[in-house]
Amino acid sequence: MFSERLQLVISPEQRRRLEEEARQRDASVASVIREAIDAHLGTVDRAARMRAVEEIAAMQGGPFLTPEELNEAVAAEREQQFDLPPAS
Repeated sequence: MFSERLQLVISPEQRRRLEEEARQRDASVASVIREAIDAHLGTVDRAARMRAVEEIAAMQGGPFLTPEELNEAVAAEREQQFDLPPAS
């Protein structure tokens, strides 16, 4: 499953924190590091993201808003939700 090896240098404090987290989870330090990478960088690969972009670009019809219209709708919703005066 895992085939790539990575070597990194960390501080003694980082190592201590990693080992403590692994102990609390009853897991390996390596699995804690892999989970942290996925949490920070996400787990979807580039090919999957590109397919999603292509699918979105191919969509037709529907109530799509321009970025400006979307910003205006969000601002109006905020004003209503928080009873703010309209933006000028």
